Amino acid sequence: MLIKSESFVVDFCKGNIAEFKFCLPGSVNKLSQQTLQDCAKALAELSARDDVKGLIFTSDKDHFIVGADIFEFLPTFDRPEQELVSWIKNATDVFDAIEDLPFPTLSAINGLALGGGCEWVLATDYRIATPNAKIGLPEVKLGIMPGFGGTVRLPRVIGADNAMTWISTGQENRAPDAFKVGALDAVVAADKLMDAAIKTLDQAIDGKLDWQAKRQLKLEPLKMNRVEQGMSFAMAEGMVMAKTKGHYPAPVMAVKTIKAAANLTRDEAMAIENANFAKLAKTAEAAAQTGIFLADQYIKGVAKKQAKVSQLDIKQAAVLGAGIMGGGIAYQSAYKGTPIVMKDINQAALDLGMGEAASLLGKKVKRGHMKTEKMVATLGKIKPTLNERDLENSDIIVEAVVENPQIKKAVLADLEKQLPKGTVLTSNTSTIRIDELATALENPEYFCGMHFFNPVPKMPLVEIIRGEKTSDDTVAAVVDYALKLGKSPIVVNDCPGFFVNRVLFPYFAGFSKLVVEGADFSQIDKVMENVFGWPMGPAYLLDVVGIDTANHCTGVMADGFPTRMARQDKDPVALLANAERFGQKNQKGFYQYAPDRKVV
Repeated sequence: MLIKSESFVVDFCKGNIAEFKFCLPGSVNKLSQQTLQDCAKALAELSARDDVKGLIFTSDKDHFIVGADIFEFLPTFDRPEQELVSWIKNATDVFDAIEDLPFPTLSAINGLALGGGCEWVLATDYRIATPNAKIGLPEVKLGIMPGFGGTVRLPRVIGADNAMTWISTGQENRAPDAFKVGALDAVVAADKLMDAAIKTLDQAIDGKLDWQAKRQLKLEPLKMNRVEQGMSFAMAEGMVMAKTKGHYPAPVMAVKTIKAAANLTRDEAMAIENANFAKLAKTAEAAAQTGIFLADQYIKGVAKKQAKVSQLDIKQAAVLGAGIMGGGIAYQSAYKGTPIVMKDINQAALDLGMGEAASLLGKKVKRGHMKTEKMVATLGKIKPTLNERDLENSDIIVEAVVENPQIKKAVLADLEKQLPKGTVLTSNTSTIRIDELATALENPEYFCGMHFFNPVPKMPLVEIIRGEKTSDDTVAAVVDYALKLGKSPIVVNDCPGFFVNRVLFPYFAGFSKLVVEGADFSQIDKVMENVFGWPMGPAYLLDVVGIDTANHCTGVMADGFPTRMARQDKDPVALLANAERFGQKNQKGFYQYAPDRKVV
């Protein structure tokens, strides 16, 4: 063995080719400050050796490197800006050292290579990945930008336009897509990854591949003339400003950094990245976005702990009530691998639900993210049925019928009588108290709320509502199922509005008050979207939620919190509901909806 540390081991894998294998303690590889220090020493030692002619970076985990350890790096952002510049330069020196090794280097990428992991592989001469690998620079989602050379190397590897899209959106890129733009040199089957890596380095060592030329591109200015630069950067700046509306400085700063460094060498460009990274790290936006990320990681960690104690292995699910919501739940379950029965009393609703699932899968096929065979197999995991007996083998059932307590109670009571004791029942309700619904059941310990948000495939949050008599085992099982669906479950106690609506409806109440006082609802939407940065203004959001649903929820919140959320006189939501303007569901609400007219 050549080198060994707590984070990695280095040894020869064939002839004079060495393997640098990351093997950090824990389930994933992350770049900590200690890891970077150890890597710096190891790279210096390898650079001085005469017997190493090539180096392959690998991982012993399911993923390559998922990024930097944000929990460790975050306190560093509290340092004065100039100290932060020095600190980030010390880190980027490690990545430069990879690029300056006196022999060809290659990253053999499995799973995720994100953030610092992506910047690590960009520093090597060659990159080969498995088909399921994803690479990307998601730092803008934390209010910062790549700080380990990402703004310098990526534009020189895949071109400025592609790089600015990757960095400003923070998107994760599938291996085939990354290969198309030149971020990867090859995509090979997992069992062929190491053989392909060794073969590539053998060819580079023998002079059959010009690794010095590939490296030189990353050390020089961008290959763009002044006219190309002017067009490219002007378009990128315009698109980023249109997308962010000036609320998020990180993507704007990233584009400006790439622009400022376009005609500079690597070391000059890296100095600009170091300085601009430090500026972003000190912003309020970075603190806020990082806080959101840490909170999200926290709730996921809590959910995973809860799921681990689940005694129920959910192999078969069911959703009662089809349509858009039921179809979305069925799609999500099938797509993530859990077969599901979709039951309704109306064939048209089943057709709508299956159509929703097929449409969602079809979009993936069209974008090249799924093969037709997988789409067919996924649809095969959804069983639409009018027959209640098809529910008998389900481990968990999500009731998603109309938002009416009497109907829901009757449906749940009927289900409980037909199913084996211990089948977990849940209600996808947004407003009805779980304890009220539980009065219809003989065994309420197996029942809780499971509140999805529309559209189900895009909305990550799921509320798990614990009733007074809900057992811990039931909560654990439902949390486990939500995680299998790829969702972020939060467990809340039963109360009017649960968690999300208690947060959302004061916002709607403020909107209604403004409208009653004479404000233009469309102007309010524009202000909330363009000035405050909300993805949707309140009027449009109400149309998406459904005016009738929102009106019902308003009544529930008013009954539950009469001193804080009393319904207003002349409430515009109630007036629209009474006029049967239900929003997008019947093409008229605050706004009028109609199919786009296509010019022939």
